[in-house]
Amino acid sequence: MNNENAPEKRFFHKSFEVRGNLPLSQKVQKNKWQEFFDGHAPIYMENIFTQNTVKEVDFILNEFNLTEGSSILDMGCGTGRHGIELAKRGYKVTGVDLSPGMLRQAKKRAGEEGVTVEWIQSDATLFTASKKFDAAICLCEGAFCLLGMSDDPIEHDMAILKNIYSALKPGAGFILTTLSGYRKVRRNTPEDVQKGIFDPITLTETITMDWDTPEGKKSVQLRERGYVPTELKLLFRQVGFDVDFIGGGTAGNWGRRPIELDEMEIMIIAKKPE
Repeated sequence: MNNENAPEKRFFHKSFEVRGNLPLSQKVQKNKWQEFFDGHAPIYMENIFTQNTVKEVDFILNEFNLTEGSSILDMGCGTGRHGIELAKRGYKVTGVDLSPGMLRQAKKRAGEEGVTVEWIQSDATLFTASKKFDAAICLCEGAFCLLGMSDDPIEHDMAILKNIYSALKPGAGFILTTLSGYRKVRRNTPEDVQKGIFDPITLTETITMDWDTPEGKKSVQLRERGYVPTELKLLFRQVGFDVDFIGGGTAGNWGRRPIELDEMEIMIIAKKPE
């Protein structure tokens, strides 16, 4: 992999191998994504892409057109930057994430902001909601497209979409952002394919993440995938969603606009039929 690509390892949200819904305090066996995000959690909010939360929540609420007090599911909530801002505006938020480290930061920040959010530690692929929601978000690689080394690239993300669909009320809106397959194709080389770094069939990339700890630097090998709009739309339709819009979705630059071929993310806006 080219060195110029390394700093983009990157839009740190989390994945999942833990089975079932777990209390925040319960110890679980870590997979590699959880290991990375637990380690990265204390400095997650220092990433430059986290600096546009208010503007992004403005966009979310404009799309959803919800009444105050409506319930919102934040799948792959991380440190809760969107969920906490939504709670500050009077919405009832449930944040779901695999990483206990991320959830500890979220709980701390919610307390500092004086808001109440329901935090659930869970594998997104097996999450079962105990209630129905008025809307859902899954943003900045919140669970979606972050794979375990043995995960099927289609079935993994399909399971997440099915769980979100089941958690929504009829007519509820859903916004997801995910990694762009266009960018992965343009930034990888034939040599990357030969080395097994990039799979052009599944648009899946094997990456290395580094982070510092008191014991020194740690490194894990991880796997993530990108999407093209046609595949993304077909997955949503297969689950049952009506797709309203697909376009560019890079954090800090949200809007109903075309996809730029070299941007990080794609956004899809959908609805569960009435």
